[in-house]
This record gives sequence, C-alpha cells and structure tokens, in this order.
Amino acid sequence: MNICLFKQEELNRPLSIKDERGEHIIKILHKKEGDTFSAGVINGMAGTATIKKIENGEITFDFAPDSEGKNLYPLKMIIGFPRPIQLKRLLRDIAALGVQEVHLTGTELGEKSYMQSNLVEHGTAYQMLLDGTVQAASTHVPDLFLHKTLKECLESVISEKELCNNAKNLKLCLDNINPKGSLFSVLQEQYEKPALVVAAIGSERGWTQKEREMLESAGYLRVGMGPRVMRTETAATVSASIISACMGWME
Repeated sequence: MNICLFKQEELNRPLSIKDERGEHIIKILHKKEGDTFSAGVINGMAGTATIKKIENGEITFDFAPDSEGKNLYPLKMIIGFPRPIQLKRLLRDIAALGVQEVHLTGTELGEKSYMQSNLVEHGTAYQMLLDGTVQAASTHVPDLFLHKTLKECLESVISEKELCNNAKNLKLCLDNINPKGSLFSVLQEQYEKPALVVAAIGSERGWTQKEREMLESAGYLRVGMGPRVMRTETAATVSASIISACMGWME
C-alpha cells in the first residue's frame, strides 16, 4: 500500500485500526501520534496525512492536499472478457500502469459464462482497480465499462466529444494472425503524438475474421507483438507498457 486512499467523507471521521488502511498504518508503517503518511482522495487530490491521536481503536488525522495526483494516461483498452481469476490480476495491473478506461466485452470466441461472473456486481472488479491505483501511489481510478458485444463496444468506446475535437486518435487491434506490422514499429512511426490511444485485445481464443473486419472498418490497425501467443492478461499489460513507453508517458 503506497498511499492510503479515502472517500471525501472519510476525511472528516476517525479511521478504525481494524480497517485495512488502519492496520497498514499501525502494523506495517509503525506510525505513531505526530507521524505522517501518504494519503489521497479517491479520484481527487493527493497529499499528506498527519496523525493527531490514536485512541479507542481509532486513528484521528488531518489531511493536507498538495497535488492533483497522478493523471491517468490517454489510453483506453478494449479487452475480450477473460477468466475471472485472470480478470482480477488484469484489472489490478493495468490500473497500476495508468490506463484511463477499461472496456470489457463479449467476443465471438470468448467463453460466455465468464460474462456471468459476479465480480462487477459484488465490487471485486472495482477493488482490483483500486488496489492497482494504490500500488501506483496514485489517486485516480480507471473507469470500467461492460459490453455484451464487440459491436456495442466499438460504438461507445470513443465519446462524441472525443470524436469532435479534431485531435488525432490512434486505434490499434492486437492480433497475432497476419498483423500489418508490429505494435512497436507502428508506435515509433507516430510523428504526431495522438491525443488518445485505444488498444483492443481479444479473449483467450483471439478474434474471428468477422471481428477483424469489424475492427478494421472502425479504423483499427491490426498490429502484433511477435510470434509468441500470450494470455489475455499478459497481452494487456505488455501492450499497455509498450504504448506508454513509446508515447513518452513514462518519462
């Protein structure tokens, strides 16, 4: 836990030492009255918290904001719904990488039962995104969207406002079947940095030909990451890392 995140209303009340954050402050950080720790508001300011009192099983603290927090990168990821156990790791890791939005979608070759997972309804998916945000010592949590079909997803992933701002958007489809070029080489050729990058990654069995044609018709360029076949979660984190590095966001 590299930062303790709070909802805005939690800043006005003591924190229980039985809370995960309270346990971390006392047992891991070994903080005492008068000590400080990194804190922030979820989707808000980052700063420093100063412990005023520790008594009756509660931590009373003051929060002093000092920055807007780490901005998310202008990267949206379309991901074919993976296995629930993979989804947990995937969401945590790409949140840590600073992805702006995650769009989970059903695909023609994807296992339909995965979309029946209760991870989203029970809040587990959001918790994974929050865990990744905390790992990155950030305050801004990526937005998560669910789509039944790829067609539905492509129609909504870029907002009307983003379409009308006349800025360059780069849309990429990750595919190891006859890609037009490598992800790295295509990104290196972008002399004008795009305002937004959208990367689409299929489910475990990849894209169908119909989906490839649908993506290409929507302006997505098919690119690859070499001949090795990766898990969906691995492809997501690797591609997000390559895109972030090539766009200069990690500098």
